Amino acid sequence: MGKRKVANPLALAVLSLLAEKPMHPYEMSSTLRERAKEQSIKLNYGSLYSVVDSLVRHKLIDVQETVREGRRPERTVYAITDPGRIELVDWLSELLSVPVKEYLQFEAALSLMPVLSPEVVLRLLEVRRTRLDGEIASNDGVLSAMADRGMPYLWTIELDYTQALLRAERDFVRATIDRLAKEDLPEVRAWKRAHELAEGVPSEADWDRAVREQPQSGINWQ
Repeated sequence: MGKRKVANPLALAVLSLLAEKPMHPYEMSSTLRERAKEQSIKLNYGSLYSVVDSLVRHKLIDVQETVREGRRPERTVYAITDPGRIELVDWLSELLSVPVKEYLQFEAALSLMPVLSPEVVLRLLEVRRTRLDGEIASNDGVLSAMADRGMPYLWTIELDYTQALLRAERDFVRATIDRLAKEDLPEVRAWKRAHELAEGVPSEADWDRAVREQPQSGINWQ
């Protein structure tokens, strides 16, 4: 997998739209919003123009014509090129078939959360659980509205995928809250003890000492 000439996911969306038919940037933007693609692809008008310029520069799309409707300003209509179609198929095939490691912020936070006390982490995870519930409910509303408008499932499948991930994360957060709330667990006792021993952030020595004080040796998260 070589480095792509244009790697912004918005570029992939533009190539996909132009594979349907030639469009000007305003039509691209309105079509993406109509299909709720901003839920999965970061979209703003300024970045769209930059992406279009970059695709033209790399000859993946080209200017087809300039049109004027009534008293409106001229609009440039773009069309996908043959190299653009090849890039679209190759790029999309790679994304669908090849899993990649994505460094998620929540994953990073979980790996470092013992820096905070168990009580603080529990409160923060409760906040996250509430926000996840709200986001899931909001997305359910979007899916329902799009279904009412008769949008095909293939236009909303990415939001369905997002919902599956959000529900899985919410279940994980709930299970983690339940586990950390059990103060008699050795790992939770050791975590609390490490914070009691330390004036600030627990050091490795604080953790070692806290673990040695527990009835069971080591910390077992199984």
